[in-house]
Amino acid sequence: MRLPDLLMVMAVVAIWSLLLVNVALIIAGYIYYIRTERSPSPKLQGEHPFVSILVPAHNEGKVIVQTVESLLAFDYPADRYELIVINDNSSDNSAALLADVQRRYPGRQFKVINTDKVTGGKGKSNALNIGFKESRGELIAIYDADNTPERDALSILAAEITGDSTLGAVIGKFRTRNRDASMLTRFINIETLSFQWMAQAGRWQLFRLCTIPGTNFIMRRSIVEAVGGWDVKAIAEDTEISFRIYMMGYRIKFQPKAVTWEQEPQTVKVWFRQRSRWAKGNVYVIVKNIPLLFKRSARKIRFDILYYISIYFLLVGSLVTSDILLVLHALGYVHTSIAGISTLLWLLAILLFVLGTFTTLTTEKGEMSLSNLWLIMLMYITYCQMWMVVAVYGLYNFAKDQILKREVKWYKTERY
Repeated sequence: MRLPDLLMVMAVVAIWSLLLVNVALIIAGYIYYIRTERSPSPKLQGEHPFVSILVPAHNEGKVIVQTVESLLAFDYPADRYELIVINDNSSDNSAALLADVQRRYPGRQFKVINTDKVTGGKGKSNALNIGFKESRGELIAIYDADNTPERDALSILAAEITGDSTLGAVIGKFRTRNRDASMLTRFINIETLSFQWMAQAGRWQLFRLCTIPGTNFIMRRSIVEAVGGWDVKAIAEDTEISFRIYMMGYRIKFQPKAVTWEQEPQTVKVWFRQRSRWAKGNVYVIVKNIPLLFKRSARKIRFDILYYISIYFLLVGSLVTSDILLVLHALGYVHTSIAGISTLLWLLAILLFVLGTFTTLTTEKGEMSLSNLWLIMLMYITYCQMWMVVAVYGLYNFAKDQILKREVKWYKTERY
């Protein structure tokens, strides 16, 4: 077999293998969603545990007041939780805005920690570690500075984790608050529902595994103390700490009834910076945890390690290879005898992608529409190809950071 044919076969097999894994996750996730929807929301039994809510914020003046007011409006007893905002080396009016909110909510357990360029400004992980040292809760909840959670979100998360001692953390779901702002935010809304939350639901249903997102989750204080806090070298601190929780023998559960709404990037430039940062952070986590593949103690989480390796290395490499070979074949620079078969499989993969993605939208009210079906079709040839570029760029930046020994810092996502 000639080299072009061999490369094409390898790429097609890899792409279809991962596509079938995604189909399995969709089916399992759909089953989990249906079961959860039919079950009542978990309720706290007995005394409410004391919860510390940490909100790391850097130049978040446009959104921080709305976020804080939402967090102070939880249906959780006011005397059983504290809110700590880490205003981390901000140069905008965040400090003044937060001070004003404190004056308007006298008597509430609401603390603001203002750091400077010496103590702060070193990334989200560092900010969380600063806030954790000032916290008192037996449970720790994390929210991003652009979030407006639903009133029962904290109660649901706390009830879930206190009801099962095997859980180290419980994650809720975030939705796109500005989904109708642009075509990009509509793509992001579909991506969030399909490729983040349905995958989380499927992994929990099949393997009892989930990865902590950056917001709307709760975890045990004892775990944060045991692992020594958040890794300050990790940009994707949420994924990184997930693996350390796994290795302690705990599980991480997905509870889709705990919902927060967050703002997503509205321009390609802002989206590209945010997602390439995520990609770089996840590559760091993959490299850090690859040795776990060879440890018996980590056998329960090998799927997650392989899952991330497959997405950021195998899938990206296969997509780039197949696209290059098809273009070169069309231009006449290389000849591959299976180009026709590859094209047919590519078209079938698109069909499977569209049907699978649209199926995931049926779990959310108002999302199963003809306009979203057309968006998913358009998404494959636009947004998904952009993601491939993001992943490659993230890998490049990770390698560059390692070579130049660059320090982790805040990567600000523009707010609106």
